[in-house]
Amino acid sequence: MSNVKRRLATILATDCVGFSKHMTENEELTLENLKACRSIIDPLIEEYGGKIFYTAGDSVIADFSSPVECVNAAIKFQKAIADRNDTRNPDSKLIWRVGVHLDDVIIEGDNIYGNGVNIAARLEAQCAPGQILLSRVVQEQVNERISFTIEAAGTKALKNISDSYEVFGIAASGGSVVHSDNSQSVSSKTKDYKPKIAVLPFSNMNNDEDSGFLVDGVVEDLITEFSRVKELEIVSRQSCFDFKGSGLDVKTFCKNFDVDFSVTGNIRSSGKRVRLSIELSEVESGKAIWSNKFDKVLDDIFDVQDEIVRKISHALLGEIEVSSLQRANRKPTENLTSYEYLLKGKVMHHKVKKEALLESIELFDKAIQADPNNGQAYAWKGCAIGQGLGRGFLEGDMNQHWATCVSSVQKAMEINENDFECHRLFGEVNLSQHDFRAAEMHARKCYEMVPNDPRVLSIYGDVMVRVGSVDDGLEALERALELDPIPQGKTNSDSRTSAVLFGYFMARDSNKCLEIIEKLQDMDSRSWLITAKICDDEEIEYKALSWFQDGLSKFKDIDWKNEIDRFHLNNTGAQKALEDFSETNFKN
Repeated sequence: MSNVKRRLATILATDCVGFSKHMTENEELTLENLKACRSIIDPLIEEYGGKIFYTAGDSVIADFSSPVECVNAAIKFQKAIADRNDTRNPDSKLIWRVGVHLDDVIIEGDNIYGNGVNIAARLEAQCAPGQILLSRVVQEQVNERISFTIEAAGTKALKNISDSYEVFGIAASGGSVVHSDNSQSVSSKTKDYKPKIAVLPFSNMNNDEDSGFLVDGVVEDLITEFSRVKELEIVSRQSCFDFKGSGLDVKTFCKNFDVDFSVTGNIRSSGKRVRLSIELSEVESGKAIWSNKFDKVLDDIFDVQDEIVRKISHALLGEIEVSSLQRANRKPTENLTSYEYLLKGKVMHHKVKKEALLESIELFDKAIQADPNNGQAYAWKGCAIGQGLGRGFLEGDMNQHWATCVSSVQKAMEINENDFECHRLFGEVNLSQHDFRAAEMHARKCYEMVPNDPRVLSIYGDVMVRVGSVDDGLEALERALELDPIPQGKTNSDSRTSAVLFGYFMARDSNKCLEIIEKLQDMDSRSWLITAKICDDEEIEYKALSWFQDGLSKFKDIDWKNEIDRFHLNNTGAQKALEDFSETNFKN
């Protein structure tokens, strides 16, 4: 085992309420106000003996030797920020929340890990805006030693910690402590239940390949549109299209994915006319809830898609405001030739084969030639080139291919800055280049636009676990695994599962890492290394376990420094710790 250093520490975690919303509304003003708040928070933490060891975006996590001084620092800066807000207009007010916990932690260089950090972060996430939330152990240490009243605030459900965790609150900036009870969060979960829907491939009544791309294109667009509806969960495109050749009946497929409602249909096309029949059914009863037939020209296909999504959403959700159904600038093109090339290109791209991918790039170029303002054609061209680079499908100057990929996505963004595909791709590009601030901005934007697309959930989760919002990131990665266990181009769920394992490593949950690594069919080097590292830190015996022994021979020739750099860690201390661990234990 490595020489792990431990000590008792009081951990303070704080962040800004609704930061991403503020950034969306006015990025420059929000950053200006964030700097102003940090100029209050950081000096007060230092004044009261604290040391900041992690910051990302609006998050700050600090370590104090004294719980009394820690709570006093939190009270002081919450009061100072409230005073600042009183002198500002509403657009410039930022409100913060704070979680504080006292526990044993692991010290590794400039980094601190362990339950103390995890619980403080989860308390902060559950804290009422403008207030401070304490664990019982902190309350017992500081009660009657500070000038503010500490009130019992009920219980909270802290993810992976406890369903009923006792908490105490301080209303440092005035008002009353917000009380809660775990029963409320249970009822809230019931209230927040989202129906899960699967849009299954439609039947091509023409029975010819030429119209097949149109049928699949319409279904794919519908899945994307439903993915925008925050009030629904949607099974991924890949999982739905895999159904076509699976030999399963609809009910078995829906049971496998825990689907509540299915959408089925058929399309017949003749020239520019399209006849579409569609049906929404309840899986359990097999009853049709809603059905309709459309006889339209292709020019109206986007309006038909809107009508289908709107009517099905209202059939499932009732007369509520479905906020995600505003189509501004979402129609890719008015040019039907360009649209047809776009659909054909996407069909080829989804085959994840070299010849098909090269053909898809040509088709996207034809879509652009037919309509230079077809932003989605540029975005998908960038995506196809990125896939070609990642899979070794492209030949020639790789730097030039990469430049074309980036310029294509930039052009798509110029045409429509609200295209979620562009933000998704830029999130991935910026993460690979370790520009975490830009990666977080783009990941948040695409997630706010399309919160149910597993590709969006994947990049959002990958970024969030690296910038300090580990719980949010883990939730997204687990949802991506649930909605799309076998992503496009893969033969099993390992890529999704290993991403979840990495999230639990960032959450410092060794039990979950050990549980998940056993589920991998073909263990990857990252999962192997980080599971070994967290076991070593927690002094868990692991070297005799089968997964570790398998990895010793499988990864014996790896250049771990280069491999760890591809983890894209937003923490030089954590990266150095992994490098030192691999150098000490697995040197070639």
